[in-house]
Amino acid sequence: MTHAAQIKIAATYMRGGTSKGVFFRLQDLPEAAQQPGSARDNLLLRVIGSPDPYAKHTDGMGGATSSTSKTVIVSPSTQADHDVDYLFGQVSIDRPFVDWSGNCGNLSAAVGPFAIANGLVAADKIPHDGVCEVRIWQANIGKTIIARVPMRDGEVQETGDFELDGVTFPAAEITVEFLDPAADEEGAEGSMFPTGNLIDELEVPGVGRLQATMINAGIPTVFIRADAVNYNGTELQEAINSDPDALLMFERIRAHGALKMGLITHLDEAESRQHTPKVAFVAPPQSYLASSGKQVEASSIDVLVRALSMGKLHHAMMGTAAVAIGTAAAIPGTLVNQAAGGEARKFVTFGHPSGTLKVGAEARFDNEQWQVSKAIMSRSARVLMEGFVRVPGDCF
Repeated sequence: MTHAAQIKIAATYMRGGTSKGVFFRLQDLPEAAQQPGSARDNLLLRVIGSPDPYAKHTDGMGGATSSTSKTVIVSPSTQADHDVDYLFGQVSIDRPFVDWSGNCGNLSAAVGPFAIANGLVAADKIPHDGVCEVRIWQANIGKTIIARVPMRDGEVQETGDFELDGVTFPAAEITVEFLDPAADEEGAEGSMFPTGNLIDELEVPGVGRLQATMINAGIPTVFIRADAVNYNGTELQEAINSDPDALLMFERIRAHGALKMGLITHLDEAESRQHTPKVAFVAPPQSYLASSGKQVEASSIDVLVRALSMGKLHHAMMGTAAVAIGTAAAIPGTLVNQAAGGEARKFVTFGHPSGTLKVGAEARFDNEQWQVSKAIMSRSARVLMEGFVRVPGDCF
């Protein structure tokens, strides 16, 4: 029997924020995978090593977690006044699909450096020293991201002393702005609160009636109170991820939230839409010990937030969910704002399993609805490896 030889594809393995993924230039993908469809999905599944019933990704580049099973495709922008288009694919670990329904806020921080290093940003825009502003079109959701990337001696500066909880080593700081982050998934101007309410009631079989703030900002997110599901908001990963009943409960809440938000038309559709919406639980500040052993004092944070991604509690916080947290915290009346003390605010520092994160949002009430002009946070990014990935030539 003849077996197809492996092919090699130019790629870069990068960390962005508290995530990492495989980055491609669109032009470097095999021709069949340069368009959306099964060929592209099958190729990316094989690159990551999915589906893997062992949940290890031993035969691929994935890390068998929602934070490390990610792919990015970057190309010259099709939009006016933008440098690059950025497409994000969340690869399922144990099922054969790639979810294109949302963005990855953490990897957004790596798109600018990748674009600069790979000749996708005009040379006259790149300073020899200073900061390069990269305007990114987030193609999944049709929104603009501005990444401000430090430059030194004509190259992206990656090393530095900026520390990010959830990342072991310090690096150079990259500020990331998400402009007008509230939208529907086609990128049209969507309602920040799809139901029209700051707080809704969800009736979830096996769980009961829950209050929920459901918001479209950064990424569709369903917020509930921690005490409503018998948690206190200081939980680490093991407390949730080792409890199958807890994971099933949160998935039920997520699915019913997706239905209420209009993201799906039937509950069964939630199974093939794992990336969005996210589900998170919030609580007033308490002191706790982060996963690194770092003591987080109640006085250093405004609110506690724990969020699930791809069916598991996240080890830190998804960047897009941080946008949702910052936006909801800025709007009086939401569950996040209530947990943070109920005051109007432009910045919020929240506690997550790995530590803390500060995020800002500029929200306003206009034309009888809440709007947010931008959300901003600091992240970092670093190239881990660059060269080629190899996959069997018949895998796509």
